[in-house]
Amino acid sequence: ASVEVVPAVPPDRGARPVIPSRPTAAANVRPSLARAALAVAKRRCLTYIRYPGWFLSWLIWPALMPLNYVFAARALGGPDGGGLASFARFAGTTDYLGYLVVGTTFWMWFNIMLWGLGTAFRDEQLRGTMESNWLAPVPKVFMSLGAFLGETAMGLASLLMSVASLMVFWGFRLTGDPLALVLVVLISIPSIYGIGLIFASLVMLAKEINAFIFFVRGLMTLFCGIAYPIAVLPGFMQQISAVLPLTHTISAVRTILAGAPASAAGTEIRYLLLSGGLLLALGFFVFEVVQRRMLATGTLGQY
Repeated sequence: ASVEVVPAVPPDRGARPVIPSRPTAAANVRPSLARAALAVAKRRCLTYIRYPGWFLSWLIWPALMPLNYVFAARALGGPDGGGLASFARFAGTTDYLGYLVVGTTFWMWFNIMLWGLGTAFRDEQLRGTMESNWLAPVPKVFMSLGAFLGETAMGLASLLMSVASLMVFWGFRLTGDPLALVLVVLISIPSIYGIGLIFASLVMLAKEINAFIFFVRGLMTLFCGIAYPIAVLPGFMQQISAVLPLTHTISAVRTILAGAPASAAGTEIRYLLLSGGLLLALGFFVFEVVQRRMLATGTLGQY
């Protein structure tokens, strides 16, 4: 029997081996600031849903929060309510219950948003995801932007639940234009995000944000007319109060709930639009400065 010998073909030195390509999901995904921010927002919302006890607290806090102020107001009003005349002279209304409910509700909403935004980067540090997220090929502000979107969604939900709780426990009723109220809430969000972005940037330097938030929250309680009219404050304190966006938010909501149209709160609305734009610009500027400093000094990964 004969065996046919096939001559070996010398390999082509210049040819590259052909490797079959496998389509992957990552190949079709392009780096996107919006995509990254929405991923962070989705994670925060899923975390809230995973621990539904937070929703119960959002029902309890609005019912309990006004108690101290309402009882104090009744005591200061006197047994015959004679003190209401002085209150009405400064506040323009004798409905002290509605006055206090609006102030405390929006203070609590601002407080929730401030905590969520101010601790955005600190949360990443606690989870151990700060450095890995910083490698994402998108602007690093996506972490704070995602926290803002998530907190806005959950914050608006908490605001609606707060209103429902106030209606049940305190007999609170919405008497103003609902669209005007929604407008005031929406135009108040940019200023909150600007302040939150500044706080989120400072946490990278201080590694601790609680003291800053407690300080700012105390200032808001003192200067924003939550439990008393701004007119009772000394002159220099009124000037500080006029600068704070939350003062104008609460004032605009009280004006609309009193039955006035949105045009009656035109001054407050214009100020909220202006301050929101300025605070947003300042927040992005502070974030960029802090980010460059952290990268230059190599302290981003320090806990």
